[in-house]
Amino acid sequence: MMSVPSPESPRSPEVDCESVHVRLSSERDDFLLLDCREQVEHDLVNIPQAMLLPMSELMERVGELEAHRDREIVVFCHHGIRSLEVALWLQQQGFEDVKSLAGGIDRWAEMIDPELARY
Repeated sequence: MMSVPSPESPRSPEVDCESVHVRLSSERDDFLLLDCREQVEHDLVNIPQAMLLPMSELMERVGELEAHRDREIVVFCHHGIRSLEVALWLQQQGFEDVKSLAGGIDRWAEMIDPELARY
């Protein structure tokens, strides 16, 4: 289990789906969208621009994010709980600009792309 700062931590930012959607549509906006769900969840429904790195594998695969250390990283999961934990853990590892997608892919399917499967 990852060690996470307390919920009162000033560095526990979330970002809303609408903002991320607008940014994904912009060719000039450079950030990494990181899916921290498990492969089986990703297979059910995903956001094509996202990189999959399951939370269960993050500690041993964090090196794969090294090339993105200076970019903003927006992490998402199903409802936003795991992604917040991952975002806070990545901050502890020195990734300074990390946010969690509020409501996760479930809210994304509800607000942005109603054609996506929900589970």
